[in-house]
Amino acid sequence: MIAIMFEDLEPFLRDLARRELTFVPGETIFLQGDPVRYIFFISAGAVELVRHQASGAPLVIQRANPGAILAEASLESACYHCAASAVANSTIWAVSKSDLLRRMAENPNLALAFVRRLAHELQNARFQAEVLSMKTVAARLDGWVAWRGYLPPKGEWVGLAAELGVSPEALYREIAKRK
Repeated sequence: MIAIMFEDLEPFLRDLARRELTFVPGETIFLQGDPVRYIFFISAGAVELVRHQASGAPLVIQRANPGAILAEASLESACYHCAASAVANSTIWAVSKSDLLRRMAENPNLALAFVRRLAHELQNARFQAEVLSMKTVAARLDGWVAWRGYLPPKGEWVGLAAELGVSPEALYREIAKRK
């Protein structure tokens, strides 16, 4: 059974074949250009989708935490457009893309539940674009905290810096000013 945080999708996926995978921080789940064979559901830990800019700087496209579907847009793609790696000890359910698509075609309620999930992820992506358009580290941090409702613990600040598109040092300075 998929973890309770997928309660909106679990009744539709209950008997669908899946594999439980575990990853340690830094371990790769897939690389940009890999063929899409699975859709991933995060049940524990955290995984980041990263694209590298022309300068080589990483840009976090998605930080998938428990309850998230990783790279859900890949449902309609032949290959991954980002790389994914664990940023914490993570447990992930891998569901065959073809099996999931077939199940969605057979069950419009599953398709609707998936659409709801995608709408939520789209809201998050738009928020992320808004934060990245802000000029200062302070404004980006304020926007992020206002949206999420909390400042993550110190051990997650490097990931937060990547998500905000700022250097870890700049983020640390901003947080230190606030204490």
